Amino acid sequence: MSQFFQIHPENPQTRLVKQAAEVIRNGGVIAYPTDCGYSLGCHLGDKEALDRIRVIRRLDDKHNFTLVCRDLSEISTYARFDNRLYRLLKNNTPGPYTFIFNATSEVPRRLLHPKRKTIGIRVPNNNIVSALLEELGEPIMSVSLILPGETEPMTDPYDIRDTLEHALDLVIDGGFCGLQPTTVVRMEADNIDVVRVGAGDPAPFL
Repeated sequence: MSQFFQIHPENPQTRLVKQAAEVIRNGGVIAYPTDCGYSLGCHLGDKEALDRIRVIRRLDDKHNFTLVCRDLSEISTYARFDNRLYRLLKNNTPGPYTFIFNATSEVPRRLLHPKRKTIGIRVPNNNIVSALLEELGEPIMSVSLILPGETEPMTDPYDIRDTLEHALDLVIDGGFCGLQPTTVVRMEADNIDVVRVGAGDPAPFL
């Protein structure tokens, strides 16, 4: 049965953030708030935790997973981009976007799209996520908490606990955090493509 932490969305309690980070380091799967609904997350190097997330979401091996990062310097470790794309990132992060980049060799192969060798990148505008990433010192492997058969992410932590309490190690209650999924943008040096319009304004990428 999962633990349930109520973490303040504006002033996250350090003690609870440290405990949540420890759950991730120890191989746990968590549900946590972002600026676009709740997501599932685990340690980026943990294959068993990743497989548990695949089961919860019923994902095949073609799904593009996402690394939730602290900032641009951390993104550059895992994604390839030029100065033009860097400026676009700088002007639109943190925010409700998922960017798809060609991955560097630092990204575990099991997280990559099998044909494109790409990885999703997120920098959410959420204080709980920022505190958790700061404590971890590395990205969270993440995917939106959209249950099979649904089209939008879950938004109520109590519903998440009731539905998935036996599948998760921790649910973080960070309050209401938006109804829409992210806007997804594929970013390559010679081609920028808005794949899905969601909470983020697509205009900067058109």
